[in-house]
Amino acid sequence: MTTLAARTIAALRAEHDGLLAFTAEHLTDTSGASDWTVAQVFSHLGSGAEIALAAFRAELGEAEKPGPDFNQSVWDRWNALSPDAQAAGWRESDNRFVAALEALTPEQHETVQINPGFLPQPIPLASFAGLRLNEVAHHSWDIRVAADPAAGLTAESTPLLAEHLSGGLSFLLGFIAKPDALTEPAVVEVAGSPYRVVIGDDTRLTTDATPATATFDGPLEAALRLLSGRLGPDHTPAGLQVTGNVTLDQLRTAFPGF
Repeated sequence: MTTLAARTIAALRAEHDGLLAFTAEHLTDTSGASDWTVAQVFSHLGSGAEIALAAFRAELGEAEKPGPDFNQSVWDRWNALSPDAQAAGWRESDNRFVAALEALTPEQHETVQINPGFLPQPIPLASFAGLRLNEVAHHSWDIRVAADPAAGLTAESTPLLAEHLSGGLSFLLGFIAKPDALTEPAVVEVAGSPYRVVIGDDTRLTTDATPATATFDGPLEAALRLLSGRLGPDHTPAGLQVTGNVTLDQLRTAFPGF
């Protein structure tokens, strides 16, 4: 059986390859992350790959641990690049990071633990790769939606993101959610999937059979985009609706995104 780490690394490669065909004519367009151009999203992904690779190599004993000013120095260098150079730099930086993960053995998939630099302790390789996939999949959408307003998360990344967010990365929703935006707690069933979004003191995505108070009737990829603040009215699939004790607009407010 293919490990979660292996499947996640394969999805990272698929996301990388999928963006290679993106045309340069859109680099200065506004991305799905409205404060950034497409080129700036490429810069964010490229610098993120460089930072992640540095942490990865340090944890494997292949390099020294980055110093306290390392991240800022990387961001400053990338921010100073031209739009074309930001996109070109992403291709090289992201490929190096994915290739480093691909070089790991099946045994390492199960034994390696990495601290990405902002957690109190190391996490399994699968979760480390899942953190990167969560960032890449959504920022890849930010890029693709600039040329295709109907774009969604990819079919390969969607089920893996849900698996990670309901498993080893369940703590992420607690960081980004604003449950106080709702007038009462909610358990939102994502129709056609095993997932429920629990919103309250312990906000999480779960497969537990918690009684639902509302239903999100739309594709799973759209539910994941909702959780990352990427389900605005202009990018909501036709026919999608939320019924129960919470509205779609309230959910948008509860999940402002990153």
